[in-house]
Amino acid sequence: MKQVRVAILGATGAVGQEFLNLIEERKFPAASLRLLASARSAGKQIECLGQTWTVEEATEDSFKDIDIALFAGGSISKTLAPAAVKAGAIVIDNSSAFRMDPNVPLVVPEVNPEALRQHHGIIANPNCSTIIMLMALKPIYDLARIKRIVVSTYQAVSGAGKEAIDELNDQVKAYMAGQPMEANILPSASLTKHYPIAFNLIPQIDAFLDTGYTKEEMKMVNETHKILNDYNIGITATTIRVPVFRSHSESINIELEKPVSLADMRSALAAFPGVTVQDDPAEMVYPMPLYTSEKDDVYVGRIREDASQKNSYNLWVVGDQIRKGAALNALQIAETMIRDGLV
Repeated sequence: MKQVRVAILGATGAVGQEFLNLIEERKFPAASLRLLASARSAGKQIECLGQTWTVEEATEDSFKDIDIALFAGGSISKTLAPAAVKAGAIVIDNSSAFRMDPNVPLVVPEVNPEALRQHHGIIANPNCSTIIMLMALKPIYDLARIKRIVVSTYQAVSGAGKEAIDELNDQVKAYMAGQPMEANILPSASLTKHYPIAFNLIPQIDAFLDTGYTKEEMKMVNETHKILNDYNIGITATTIRVPVFRSHSESINIELEKPVSLADMRSALAAFPGVTVQDDPAEMVYPMPLYTSEKDDVYVGRIREDASQKNSYNLWVVGDQIRKGAALNALQIAETMIRDGLV
């Protein structure tokens, strides 16, 4: 596979660190690395690929002689992604900045790799919950078109970054010590009110819109339509933050245009790259976030017919938000582009 020069923006954060882990694990063909972060992280030393790399402050001039720039996410993408493209790099961006731009492909490599050929320098990585859901739904969609999706997510604090992981850990320690739990991060650090997540559920991820839905919920709706290129699917979502460190869970109800046997559904899921079926109720086998953390696959179980609605089915889907929901998907995009000669 062709060797490429790689920059990682946000190299010191949770997703950036996962990029580095995966580059080593997958033997990604990185000829060189340029690790970028904010000014306060500049100068840090990070080991990867048998070398020590010094973190640099990210600026518009950071992308000269870079082939692929992996952006971990954040508002800085809007400024630095165009600068990286101008310098000749291909940007794979994990923020929401470009996802709904009609000129930017929104890609899950197992689902719509053909969209990569339409890029103009920037490729958007979908929302973590959207990726995990579509990994489970694409093989079913290929059996029978999906008419409607009702999804409720149970999202780990990893989705809110390293600070949220640390805060959950601190809150558990404080609670067990009989001390007050301090909350500064969730539902969102940018909001004026915060709640503890330890021993709690927060039915809000991101800000509310005038419709009563949150931005996170509408991301799942809009991104699913774009990725599948099917705007006729009815979709409604409820997203919930739960006191789990890593790995998001989703309860999904789908209505199909025609009946599909459970055996065919399980076979299609088992054959789909990146999906593992764990579905044996008699033996209490089903996916759980504790056991899917730090795993690459998306896990599907509790597959059953919806007795209340014709041609409808329920699934329980779990996947690591930092891996397939973020860093792994972006790296797979890069691998696909290298393999197909698009870099």
